[in-house]
Amino acid sequence: MKGSEFSSAGNLKGTYSFPDNFNPELNKPAKVSGAEAIIKSLLMEGVETIFGYPGGAIMPVYDALYDYRDKVNHVLTRHEQGAVHAAQGYARASGKVGVCFATSGPGATNLITGIADAFIDSTPLVCITGQVGSFLLGTDAFQETDVVGISMPVTKWNYQVTNAEEIPTAIANAFYIAKSGRPGPVVIDITKDAQFSEFVYYYQSAKKIRSYQPKPKLNIEQVKAAATLINKSEKPLVLFGQGVSLSGADTEFRKFIEKTGIPAAWTLLGISSLPTTHPLNVGMLGMHGNYGPNKLTNEADLIIAIGMRFDDRVTGDLKRYATNAKIIHIEIDDAEIDKNVKTDVAVHADAKEALTSLVNFVDKKNHEKWLSSFNTLYDEEFDQVISKEIKPDAGKLRMAEVVKKLSEKTPDDTIVVTDVGQHQMVTARYFEHSGKSLSITSGGLGTMGFCLPASMGAKIGSTDKSVLAIIGDGGFQMTIQELATIAQYKIGIKIVVLNNQFLGMVRQWQELFFESRYSFTEMTNPDFVKIADGFGIPGRRLDQREHLDSSIDEMLSTEGPYFLEVMVEQEDNVFPMVPTGASVSEIRLS
Repeated sequence: MKGSEFSSAGNLKGTYSFPDNFNPELNKPAKVSGAEAIIKSLLMEGVETIFGYPGGAIMPVYDALYDYRDKVNHVLTRHEQGAVHAAQGYARASGKVGVCFATSGPGATNLITGIADAFIDSTPLVCITGQVGSFLLGTDAFQETDVVGISMPVTKWNYQVTNAEEIPTAIANAFYIAKSGRPGPVVIDITKDAQFSEFVYYYQSAKKIRSYQPKPKLNIEQVKAAATLINKSEKPLVLFGQGVSLSGADTEFRKFIEKTGIPAAWTLLGISSLPTTHPLNVGMLGMHGNYGPNKLTNEADLIIAIGMRFDDRVTGDLKRYATNAKIIHIEIDDAEIDKNVKTDVAVHADAKEALTSLVNFVDKKNHEKWLSSFNTLYDEEFDQVISKEIKPDAGKLRMAEVVKKLSEKTPDDTIVVTDVGQHQMVTARYFEHSGKSLSITSGGLGTMGFCLPASMGAKIGSTDKSVLAIIGDGGFQMTIQELATIAQYKIGIKIVVLNNQFLGMVRQWQELFFESRYSFTEMTNPDFVKIADGFGIPGRRLDQREHLDSSIDEMLSTEGPYFLEVMVEQEDNVFPMVPTGASVSEIRLS
């Protein structure tokens, strides 16, 4: 038996109680197999949907699942990577823990990319993998892989179960760890003999685990010290990330910036927490962010970072980052504090708790002159970049004008899912968020192939919301097989592929920094519309500007899934841009 971070081998000690959705019929003590115990435990945690792909080492679990088909929805994806990305999309759209199944060996290793993605982007997952019998562990048996060892660096916790009696406690711990504190993925690897073995089953959900403290206690002196710096500052700038929304602090965050009058800029994952049109929203940070917040970072006298981790795409050259500013960092994960940027005041706390307290100690102010400097730089960016992108005079369709039109025509509460590349940056820049909409993307890991399966999960997790999947032609082909899943389960997402017949972001770098030596980035693509049609998904190809409105209208009015391929300018570049290794103040408009 193997354990990691929160338990030593064989140690699953904690505090347990009845779950909120306690079902006495499911939880009557009874002798069941380990496989059935897995299903019953998931139901006790309120799981409604599982994404997965069966195989030999997890077959007993799937056999047990057969008898619970009326109680839990299982979605058969076409690849295990599709299952884990779908679970991610489900978790981020629903606010629940995403769950996926895979068999041992290649089934389990196919989950690793999604697990790593969930780990760096703080997405709560419980991934259950089958494993060869315990008597075969370490023998290089057929489809045996050390899943615990492989997944340890990219999970909050993982555990291998070789004794069926440990299943209820392991799953209870898994859900508690995945969703508490800074959320993240957990892997439970269960040997085949543990799945077959019988024991007297009883379930209690975890409320506390020894040595694991997911939520730090708010230190009011840290809050007061932060308020003192804020009240003295003349050029403060707020940087907010996904931690704001993960803590449910959107309202508290807005109260804070509106009282203090501080300009606020967002990371790629923080985009949804503040309406695009809010007067204090000064745009996106980072490599392809807006001109103002990047350019003025080094003029700020105070940086207030909330629920973000100062990654390299935001900071650029750390030696030349925020050179004139004191730093306040509000962050639930102590490991992120002082990791990249040295703080003057660290508030180690949940963002919602910190902001709820902080707003009581800050002065009501405005920073009109400071804010106007952001607006001036935005006007410059608009004249040199934005206006030409959203309303080009001639030539092929541009990604920005397509995204802008999608933003205008979709409902205010649309869930927008993107893949990775130029289209991702363009969507972040030009899709306007209302405060009701949600953006889901692969941020820290930058996983091509994320969007299509993640959008499936998002739609299943929020059936009442419109889900728009915006994908590049490269990333689309990495998980294109999930069109079959979409068709089988009639998942009503709207798929827009912005096709420039290149690996666009890599090509842009080759053009700018490698003398336009396009080394293996040009793509000869298949007829995507025919492929979609082969799966029974209606669609069309668009290559004329005059048909943009009508094509989007047709897509949005079609019931069920729809596929729209848009042929866009092949050598379109995304600007502004901070070159690798440069200071954020060296951001380029062309």
